[in-house]
Amino acid sequence: MTAFKLAAGAPFPVSKIARLGGGDLTLGKPSEGFDWQMIVVYRGKHCPYCSRYLQELEPLVPRLNGIGIDVAAVSADSLDRAEPHIAKLGINLTIGYDLSIAQMKSLGLYISEPRSDAESSRPFAEPGLFIINGDGTLQVTDISNGPFVRPHLETLVGGLEFIRNPDNNYPIRGMLE
Repeated sequence: MTAFKLAAGAPFPVSKIARLGGGDLTLGKPSEGFDWQMIVVYRGKHCPYCSRYLQELEPLVPRLNGIGIDVAAVSADSLDRAEPHIAKLGINLTIGYDLSIAQMKSLGLYISEPRSDAESSRPFAEPGLFIINGDGTLQVTDISNGPFVRPHLETLVGGLEFIRNPDNNYPIRGMLE
């Protein structure tokens, strides 16, 4: 059971994860040229909902990049699962793999045991989505305990375009304790 959750407006816990194609991906630090970062946590190769979500996300990346948001998707899949999965999907997203249980817990994600070896050979994270602003603060968060509960991407991108417009002066929401 997940008892911890990241609070909106709190510092995002920066960590490194292996990046598909080589090197590391830093969660919580956008790539050069961007001041915000969007991290999409997906369950892994075994999840058809995740595959579809990643395919729906890819064409929206230019809009997100256009408002200064770097985009990365991460899972607990090993390299030998992540690489052929992403190649089969034919997408060109920044992908992180081998998300550890400790990292999943630090993000407040729900974690599931596989139902069989066909699903996965190790525990995996349920979906999560984090938008980290230029201060390294969690601006927007969505955490789910099932593969079919996720933000609608077109609505999310439209909302982020609104937030990023300086004329709107939109604050971090959900801060009342």
